[in-house]
Amino acid sequence: MKQERHFENIRGRSTGEAERIGTVIEDLRRIVQALDCDVAAETERSKIGGHSDIQSSLLASTLAARRDNLKSTIATLETRLPKSSTRVMIDPV
Repeated sequence: MKQERHFENIRGRSTGEAERIGTVIEDLRRIVQALDCDVAAETERSKIGGHSDIQSSLLASTLAARRDNLKSTIATLETRLPKSSTRVMIDPV
């Protein structure tokens, strides 16, 4: 039976996993950008409505918290990516 070889990067993550993590990071960054716009819009709207518009400032705070959580998730995922794109061929045992 023919043995198949596969590639892994130096940190032991398969290239497919690294690609999936990279895709998730890209998607999360787009969501963060959208949340940045939403926070700015809600902040501006609450200024127009005056300080008595508690719901707008509450929404802006909630959106900002969500954005910050996603930034933290992105940072954590980035630690799972290989520092180098160097790959080595692994012979199956």
